[in-house]
Amino acid sequence: MQRPAPALVLGSASPRRLELLARIGVTPAHIQPADIDETPRRGELPRDYVRRMAREKAEALISSTNDAVLCADTVVVAGRRILGKPTDLAKARCYLQLLSGRRHRVLTAVTLAHDGRLRERLVETVIRFRPLTAGTIDEYLDSGEWQGKAGGYAIQGRASAFALWMRGSYTSVVGLPLAETASLLAAIGIQGKMA
Repeated sequence: MQRPAPALVLGSASPRRLELLARIGVTPAHIQPADIDETPRRGELPRDYVRRMAREKAEALISSTNDAVLCADTVVVAGRRILGKPTDLAKARCYLQLLSGRRHRVLTAVTLAHDGRLRERLVETVIRFRPLTAGTIDEYLDSGEWQGKAGGYAIQGRASAFALWMRGSYTSVVGLPLAETASLLAAIGIQGKMA
């Protein structure tokens, strides 16, 4: 007899991740953000950092029930510099000036914890921004859209006009790579109900 699919806990308060899961017909039973220290370790490489964040979030939420825990972390990387969520306007401005006219990477790590096992995926997307004038940056910052966004921008919003090209997963840049996430969930019996 086939075991019933486990309930899914989304370890994130991000409305974007919830919306992305809805696109593949998955509705979490619970939403429970993990409260962990997200400070990069000294000398930690971006790929190692983002994987560790997704894993530590999942490990912080694992319970003794049969629930599955889905966590993700997204960072923007310029060179080897990790650009997380800017804490203030000055930092957001600095990030956008740094990304102006150059390529950068967006890394999203996904961890699914279930039945004593961690399943993980890392997705890398490369984006090139057009040169941004000081006026364009000011206008974008005035919109407030940068708040709570890795790298200080939201590709699904006004910042879509900054991207000259992209190679990789758009949904990963938004915060959750759907193809990889759907595959992880299907492996434990969670199938989306497509409308």
